Amino acid sequence: MSAEIMDGKAISKEIQAEIAVEVAQFTQSSGVTPCLAAVLVGDDPASEVYVRNKHRACERVGIASQMHKLPASTTEEELLELIAELNSSTDVHGILVQLPLPEGIDTLRVLDAVNPHKDVDAFHPENVGLISQGRPRFLPCTPHGVQQIIDRCGIEMTGKHAVIVGRSDIVGKPMSMLLTARNSTRGPQAANATVTICHSRTKDLAAVCRTADVIIAAIGVAEFITADMVKPGAVIIDVGINRTEKGLVGDVDFDGVSEVASHITPVPGGVGPLTVTMLMYNTLEAAKLLQS
Repeated sequence: MSAEIMDGKAISKEIQAEIAVEVAQFTQSSGVTPCLAAVLVGDDPASEVYVRNKHRACERVGIASQMHKLPASTTEEELLELIAELNSSTDVHGILVQLPLPEGIDTLRVLDAVNPHKDVDAFHPENVGLISQGRPRFLPCTPHGVQQIIDRCGIEMTGKHAVIVGRSDIVGKPMSMLLTARNSTRGPQAANATVTICHSRTKDLAAVCRTADVIIAAIGVAEFITADMVKPGAVIIDVGINRTEKGLVGDVDFDGVSEVASHITPVPGGVGPLTVTMLMYNTLEAAKLLQS
């Protein structure tokens, strides 16, 4: 068996084209152009690349963007002042604080300061709580992107056993909520799964993974998921991005697992492009909310 490659780049372009049409319609009917404000503190090269990619995505879909680049010496209070200004700005609909923040800044305090109606990363506790109750305002970008990839590749999740490897607040936990929900932005077939969350304390992780119809790897360890951990025919979603001597690799041993799985996302070119695209989706939703 050789797994079918789930092309995140192609799916991302497809969704961005859909968003661009909706943005144009919204702007024409309301006279308002959705705007995303990105805040970058310090000089982390990877963060600068991510923010640049988000700016380009905004241009492609017709969303305005602001870039607020602050020096690494910025204090927590100075950052909070900027966020307060963006919260009160009627021209800004979505606020993105690029992580990680420099040492000495309380990340949770900063993220909690973002107006939950402009929290397009869906990190604010109010938005997380709404997701847990099945009435989301915004969906977290990476988990929502994963759900889009799975459904647009024709894989139904209803009744399937999904094993999520990793329990982070950004991917693992919200991913479990999206997959166990009764419905999704793609319909009920993209949700209603039975979910197991695994982590560093899980006993016999390989055995748990072998029970999965779908494995979502988000543990942050290069090529951690190997072929012997995968049930033949399983679907493999690799959220990991790890820089190694041989270049960028995911949390899945791509070559080995591809021989066992039915579908697999590559790294790069799998989940990554969808994360940025779903940020565009949320920014448009935020503009609609603030106009309603």
